[in-house]
Amino acid sequence: MMATHAHRLDPDALKRATGLLVGLLLLWPLLVLSQFQPAALFEARNLMAMANFLKGFVPPEMSADFLGRTVTATIETLAIATAGVALAFLIAAPLALAMTRALSIARIGPGPGRHLSDVLHAIARVLLVSLRGVPELVWALVFVRALGLGAAAGVLALAITYGGMLAKVYAEILESCDAEPARVLLQAGSRRTLALLYGLLPNAAQEMVSYTVYRWECAVRASVVMGFVGAGGLGQLMDQAMKMLNGGEAATILIVFILLVLLADAISAGLRRQLS
Repeated sequence: MMATHAHRLDPDALKRATGLLVGLLLLWPLLVLSQFQPAALFEARNLMAMANFLKGFVPPEMSADFLGRTVTATIETLAIATAGVALAFLIAAPLALAMTRALSIARIGPGPGRHLSDVLHAIARVLLVSLRGVPELVWALVFVRALGLGAAAGVLALAITYGGMLAKVYAEILESCDAEPARVLLQAGSRRTLALLYGLLPNAAQEMVSYTVYRWECAVRASVVMGFVGAGGLGQLMDQAMKMLNGGEAATILIVFILLVLLADAISAGLRRQLS
């Protein structure tokens, strides 16, 4: 009986409990420094303030004039997100190719190009960190100053930041695939692009497409946020509604935003089915 009971015990239970305790001890000072006080949300004064704020969101604004402006802003938001991700893909594709060691011809054996390959890989890594290290909102502020108010600033901001993000994830996805087909093609004298197309992409395409659509969904959300700094789209319309304390207009914009996210999910699911 004692042997059966001992067999059921988790041999790593003590390690896991110790790890959890250490994690909590490390997390607690961070919560204190961030002034995290969730109990403040349930104070009567704060509950009343939130209720009064949310009360203005009902009913949503449905006038023909505002709906027309919302449709225009929605189309502009979709244009910003789509153009931004398209430009980001053009940036990410060559960087991912340079970052993917499975496609490095120098790695199939010793040769004079190995050191050059390592240098190019290091340069590409530094460039990736530089691109994705600055948030798109900061780039939007820079481009709004340079180009003025409008969608162009949002497109360029998304292209730079998301170009770095896409390249990093593309490279990781390609590295995680079986590299043997690509290695065989390279050893046979094939170019890197053909090794990518026929050796790695067949196994990685579904995951890469899914992540790209997810990034497009993130770009839609980011374009809304960038609208608050003058980059156009739904964000600029939301900024105007909040400054005028018009909760009904804000509620309509939030509903449209939720519909856009559902649209992105449907597109992602459809593309995954096509590639499966």
